[in-house]
Amino acid sequence: MGIILWIVFGALAGWIASLIMKTDAQQGALLNIVVGIVGALIGGFLMNFFGQTGVTGFNLYSLLVAIIGAIVLLAVVRALR
Repeated sequence: MGIILWIVFGALAGWIASLIMKTDAQQGALLNIVVGIVGALIGGFLMNFFGQTGVTGFNLYSLLVAIIGAIVLLAVVRALR
């Protein structure tokens, strides 16, 4: 059951980040999931780098961290294109 929750969590974070970065029309559901999960890893790393806690579970704080990480990921991908 845990893996399904993380997929839903990644999809939600990736979808919100793609709406903020205006890349939602270019991405499908699968790419939103990947962006959200990788964004959670990047966001957790960035928060740990700045001395804060990263993703701690399925809660609002972790969702915000994942969204921030996904936005960073989408910005880097956009800059490289």
